[in-house]
Amino acid sequence: MTFRTRVALLAAIAVAVAAVGAAFLMYVVVQTQLTDQLDESLVSSASSMRGEGGRGGPGGRPPFFPGSRPSLSGRPDVFAQVLDAGGTVVRVDQQPVAALVTADAQAVAAGAKQDYFFETTVEGSHLRVFVAPLQRGLAVEVWRSMSELDGVLAEARLRLALVALGGVVLAAALGTLVARATLAPVARLTDLVEEVARTRDLSRRVAAIGEDELGRLAASFNTMLEALEASVRSQRQLVADASHELRTPLTSLRTNLELLARGQPADPAERQLALADLVGQIERLSTLVADLIDLARDEEATLPVEDLRLDDVAADAIRYVRGRYPSVRFELQAEPSTIRGTRSRVARAVTNLLDNAGKWSPPGGVVEITVEDGEVAVRDHGPGVAPEDREHVFDRFWRAPSARQLPGSGLGLAIVKDVAESHGGSVRLEDPSGGGARFLIAFH
Repeated sequence: MTFRTRVALLAAIAVAVAAVGAAFLMYVVVQTQLTDQLDESLVSSASSMRGEGGRGGPGGRPPFFPGSRPSLSGRPDVFAQVLDAGGTVVRVDQQPVAALVTADAQAVAAGAKQDYFFETTVEGSHLRVFVAPLQRGLAVEVWRSMSELDGVLAEARLRLALVALGGVVLAAALGTLVARATLAPVARLTDLVEEVARTRDLSRRVAAIGEDELGRLAASFNTMLEALEASVRSQRQLVADASHELRTPLTSLRTNLELLARGQPADPAERQLALADLVGQIERLSTLVADLIDLARDEEATLPVEDLRLDDVAADAIRYVRGRYPSVRFELQAEPSTIRGTRSRVARAVTNLLDNAGKWSPPGGVVEITVEDGEVAVRDHGPGVAPEDREHVFDRFWRAPSARQLPGSGLGLAIVKDVAESHGGSVRLEDPSGGGARFLIAFH
């Protein structure tokens, strides 16, 4: 069963239940009103007999026997009989109806029970009976046939059943229309999703369909498509940039290896320079591959998160970087600072900041590192970052024109930004007085 069929069926059931319930309620109301009207006629007849019986008749007749009345009840459609507490019928229109003489009726005659109604069937006739006290020791039973009322109710049941059946059919049609109208936006969304899955065209978007739940679903789907499109675009750009960056060291390696394989250069000093260049290109290639792996890997899902002493991480990173830049002095000013994070990634981010500062520091220069309150600030005294380059320093594979001759992959600061954001923090570039550049990474 499709979702549209289920919606149509549920809507049809809801409308059908409402239609059947309304028909049933209408039948109950009609039945109650007709029964009340019949009961009023019985009570009126009984009250009339009680009134005349209290005054007595002329010529010493016993009370409640008016000789001028054609019947006890005074109505041709209502019949009556009078009985005493012993169950003897003392007055009746035609002949006593023994089936109506019950223990409860005798109790009413004896004054032990209040008046009441009941229904019974006598010789195939459905009767509605009212029993009320008449005089001391007597009770009157008035009754009326319910055949007319039963016929009216039977016709009402038939008509209301037809109405209910029509309501069910109408409910089915309305349910189908409601399901079609309600799920039309969902159908459009489904068609678009299937088309995107088939064509892999992430530029498609769902047209606005309002501000209800379906509208929010469409907006969320559009947001997801935008995120996927940006991710795919970034992935393609990463692959293109990585291919470009890998091509340079690989080309240099291939050229030097081919020269060495042919025995060139013949001069030992030049051969030593070629070998040194090979080692440098291999180191550059290794660094680039490590950076690419770090960017492509979801560290948060695979590496543990723990409490880290940020000042200790910074001290370890300084000891590592000092060996690469022996002519630069690294000065640490730190306070105990604990954060939650992945140690290897945090250490990589701090090391990249230090490496960037050491690379741009002049010989004998000083790099100042400050650690406090979950933040690491690294300040160098190099040439600084040009104003037109500031917005690109954290882009992947971006390198300033003045950095083309320096070693690096253009991924160091991008990794710093990625680590900071994955830890719920941020990184920013500041322009300190006195020149140089100051990078501050906050783990909050």
